[in-house]
Amino acid sequence: MAELTARTPCDGLLPIRIGAAELTELDAGTLTLLAPLGDAAALGAALEKAHGLAWPAPLRATGKAGARCLWFGRDQALLMGPVPDPALAEHAAVVDQSDGWAAVQLKGAGAVDVLARLVPVDLREDRFKRGHTLRTQLYHMSASITKTGADTFVILVFRSMASTLVHDMKTAMEAVAARADVRGGD
Repeated sequence: MAELTARTPCDGLLPIRIGAAELTELDAGTLTLLAPLGDAAALGAALEKAHGLAWPAPLRATGKAGARCLWFGRDQALLMGPVPDPALAEHAAVVDQSDGWAAVQLKGAGAVDVLARLVPVDLREDRFKRGHTLRTQLYHMSASITKTGADTFVILVFRSMASTLVHDMKTAMEAVAARADVRGGD
């Protein structure tokens, strides 16, 4: 009988550190899509009671490492970390997405410059602050990007695109590092 071994989406591909940026795989815990069945306020109250997290406003995230709730589209949020309390099912469609996504963390002084090569959105500090999140294109794939700290971003892509994500991020990291070398470390 064959023995199956569970592997993470970026197994063997990460971590990578190039120049002033580092890309690592993130253990995001359980990923659960939440969609209100009616009143989003009732779901927000249940989420607060069960997990201490507020329902996120559009383009925002609530919580911190280990327990976050990301805006994930109109009338949708992604609960990252905890297993959802069963009480949430009274107010929302609760769908486990854990095996469908690859989660990585990009951090370092070069993080914004790396993402600027891949994302059609301005992610500089004065525009995209800690707790901001969005769904966008990352090069040619759909992604969710959340700013979790100074020069720190959580990036989610479909699991099937994990290898492509790492390749594209590595290429951008190399280009940013090469430019910094040419400019004398800028």
